[in-house]
Amino acid sequence: MPPRRCFSGLTHVAAMAARGKLANVQPATGDGDLIFPNGFLWGVSTSAHQVEGDNLNNQWSAWEAAGRIKSGDRCGRACDWWSNAERDFDLAQEMGINALRISVEWSRIEPQPGVWDQPALERYRAILRGLRQRGIRPVVSLHHFTHPLWFEAMQGFLAADAPALFERFTRRVVSSLGDLCQDWVTFNEPNVYCAMGYAVGLFPPGRRGELFTTFKVLAGILRAHGRAYRAIHDLQPHGNVGWAHNYVVFEPLRPGLPFDRWIAGLHHSLFNDSFVRVIAEGKLPLGFGMVAGDLSEVRGTCDFVGLNVYGRLYVCFDPRKPAQLFGNILVPKDVPQGDPGAEGPLAEAYPGALKVAAEYAARLGKPIYILENGVPDAQDRIRPWLLVNALNELHAALRDGIDIRGYFHWTLTDNFEWNDGWRLRFGLVELDPATQRRTMRDSGRLFATIAKHNRIPGELVRRYSGNGRG
Repeated sequence: MPPRRCFSGLTHVAAMAARGKLANVQPATGDGDLIFPNGFLWGVSTSAHQVEGDNLNNQWSAWEAAGRIKSGDRCGRACDWWSNAERDFDLAQEMGINALRISVEWSRIEPQPGVWDQPALERYRAILRGLRQRGIRPVVSLHHFTHPLWFEAMQGFLAADAPALFERFTRRVVSSLGDLCQDWVTFNEPNVYCAMGYAVGLFPPGRRGELFTTFKVLAGILRAHGRAYRAIHDLQPHGNVGWAHNYVVFEPLRPGLPFDRWIAGLHHSLFNDSFVRVIAEGKLPLGFGMVAGDLSEVRGTCDFVGLNVYGRLYVCFDPRKPAQLFGNILVPKDVPQGDPGAEGPLAEAYPGALKVAAEYAARLGKPIYILENGVPDAQDRIRPWLLVNALNELHAALRDGIDIRGYFHWTLTDNFEWNDGWRLRFGLVELDPATQRRTMRDSGRLFATIAKHNRIPGELVRRYSGNGRG
């Protein structure tokens, strides 16, 4: 039997608790328009390192300086948000966007242990005020892959006092910004951070094949998340606190072969289930609790589930790859996909992944926000198709009673895409990093039409009803 594709302890009652919250979800109109609930959030997501520019004191800046960026690019000014984020806030307002997710850069706020940079906090206050003045609801992530060099030097979340240090940082940020923000994401994609940094080696600190270390790091992040959750509610009792969970649909390449089904299930359990299982039950799956220690304190520490969903990967059993748990992960050439990264294709562009992920997360009985969804596509050849069809799937999940409160596209303007640098373009708006010139893409105009009217026009549903392989 393959590993179970759901975690125990989440009963039918808990699943049903997530349903029926948005009674004003409507079926398609006579014209085929898909109408979304009143108050639905139409947002975009960003992260500090990728948009601010000149972040020089975190572990990603050191990674770049060491020549580890696969594309060979430099972040430089990025999207110039530290100087002029408001330029893009104006764009967002014009597009009808009513929510925007940012992150705060820990290395700016606490450049040395216990040393706080008040001008940096004031700049973040100005950014949040700028959003609110434009009628845009801010969502703030506390950790989006980056942290100070001094924290990395002490082995990051492997350090025994890492959770306490992250709680201290959280308290400072919420004390300084809490009057301007009620929505907090503690960590962005802890499963990606751990896997890429300690199992695959493509993110700092670049360690490979260290499965047990990967779960030790995850345990440190879970404890930090739990402490941050309680700290935020201590300072802001009515705050809305969750995390952004990367969910991947793992599909057996040859469904008729038991070994392919088993290895796809194993990757699902390790990647998709681990953080969620601890939130639900206070323990890691597949016996990794022996590595992680007692995590019962983390149980129940979320007010919402954020989902970052990009697509589908195919998995087949391969006895030549023990370092990858005997699984070969690939993207077939004949499936819809965006532009390739430096390491090859990223994933199948699979609109149905949104509904699959939402059904999975609904078992926690909490509201759901899609906090990232998109595709790298410099020529905008597939993004309009993916956007319309992904939102069609999201609407179907809402009609089924799943409590989804918003959709945040990744991203507003092209940004510095980690190891792929400027090679991958995810923006609704094209950016020339040399000149900082912005050019609205067709997909940006399409998203604006949807956001402004809180519906997908039936004409768009019909126009993009193909398979997306263009």
